[in-house]
Amino acid sequence: MLSVFLPNTLGLSRRAQAPTEAMPADAVWLDLLEPTIAEEKKVEEFLAIDVPTREEMREIETSNRLYEEAGALYMTVTLVTKLESDAPENNQVTFILKGHRLATNRYVDPLPFRAFIAYAERHLTQCSTGPAVFAGLLEAIVNRIADVLERAGSDLDAISAEVFSPPRGRSRPRDFRSVLQKVGHAGDLNSKARESLASLSRMLVFVQQAPIDLTPDVRSRLKTIARDVTQMADHATFLGAKVNFILDATLGMVNIDQNNILKIFSVVTVVLLPPSVIGAMFGMNFDLIPTSHAAWGFWGAVGLMGISAVVPFLIFKWRGWL
Repeated sequence: MLSVFLPNTLGLSRRAQAPTEAMPADAVWLDLLEPTIAEEKKVEEFLAIDVPTREEMREIETSNRLYEEAGALYMTVTLVTKLESDAPENNQVTFILKGHRLATNRYVDPLPFRAFIAYAERHLTQCSTGPAVFAGLLEAIVNRIADVLERAGSDLDAISAEVFSPPRGRSRPRDFRSVLQKVGHAGDLNSKARESLASLSRMLVFVQQAPIDLTPDVRSRLKTIARDVTQMADHATFLGAKVNFILDATLGMVNIDQNNILKIFSVVTVVLLPPSVIGAMFGMNFDLIPTSHAAWGFWGAVGLMGISAVVPFLIFKWRGWL
């Protein structure tokens, strides 16, 4: 789908461009969302550019993502998407600056784009040119990533409280499997946000050093975004370290629980060993066994086995091993 954004008295108006319809001369932003070949060619002819294909957008080399060609800046970044689902993804979005116009090529519809489109419909001064739209989109993207990091931080705080909270009385054992799943999800979300921030950081350095005409307002906004990205990258690094710490702590708790279970089995074995020895002694096939023919012999053996089981248990309890 090809959408063209035109300035009006309030902001930018969105128009779905038909394949046979001529491109308006006052278009500020051309947005390609899962475009067809015909829509790509239409934008290429209008701006005299070469729109990257989806395969080219997935290239990881910086030279294939950030470059200048025929007076246009081509910038492909990685953005974290599908945050509302249990499986967030990283997808590529390409920004192309040519003069006072901006073209975007994407195969996903993330929330920052939808939010900025709604904002641009009411704020013309912030969206009057392609570079201004570009800065506004980056601001929306950075704000969304900040929400991602805040969400990951809140999840990690809740997980940390769950891992380190002392057990209450005879409560059921904690399900560390679910804890590990939560840690893994938070870590995956944070790593994808870090990848997006690294991609944005490289792009911001490139666009600020590129020989293009940017207004002082746009340059100031880009510098502010670059500072925010740097600070958020540091925070993402901190969250990554916290993920590793909580993961190690959770695995340590699992080992402690396993040791407690093994300790119980060991204690049961030690407690039942003396009665087994006594029972084996009285069960030997000899005619002459002391007290074997006494009236109290059976009950004496049972009592002796009971004492031999209780005494080790009390000793373990006194030493604090249980």
